[in-house]
Amino acid sequence: MKSAGRAAVFDVDGTLVDTNHLHVVTWWEAFRQAGHHVPMHAIHRAVGLPSTDLVAHLLGDDRDTDQDADISAGHKALYGQYFDRLPALPEAGALLRRLHRDGWTVVLATSAGGAELGALRRAIDADEAIEATASADDVDEGKPSPEPVEHALELAEVPAERAVFVGDTVWDMRAGSRAGVRCVGVLCGGIPRADLAESGADAVYADPAHLLSALGDSPLA
Repeated sequence: MKSAGRAAVFDVDGTLVDTNHLHVVTWWEAFRQAGHHVPMHAIHRAVGLPSTDLVAHLLGDDRDTDQDADISAGHKALYGQYFDRLPALPEAGALLRRLHRDGWTVVLATSAGGAELGALRRAIDADEAIEATASADDVDEGKPSPEPVEHALELAEVPAERAVFVGDTVWDMRAGSRAGVRCVGVLCGGIPRADLAESGADAVYADPAHLLSALGDSPLA
């Protein structure tokens, strides 16, 4: 690994792109179509888990697992209707470009892949600053397993002690903590500050714009 390098690893949904509530509504509808009435607040707390884990988390181990694939496919199709207009969070692209200029290796760690990942990257509009992406297709287990963050560090060729992971969910904070990196939480995904801190966040900011404005005093200084 690069002994002198520094890696800034970012979750994407809810952290750089304002998509969490789109996921909530489209998961809710996918569950409804499959005959399940799952409260939106419960879905919101589960956003950030890989699709199979999210379904299991919300429906339980005694569910009809034969429905899992159809529910996930329903969510994917419903969410895909928004691909051409996903909104980046304020200053998300500017934050990545600034870190790149400051010498950080910027890596995305996301459960998105394929066309969805492409749509998210278009929304961020900072491809020149992004060194690599660790997607759901690259790992066996998603967050809160440390594997996505560990894979991002491998791509960056940077050890955990020289990396910072930025995310918006408790699953992000747990994954980063288990990978041994410093964690920064953002509130724009809708998860309370206390929950992020309890799950391992060293610092919490409102959104990418807030983190960018406070960069000099942050773990990304």
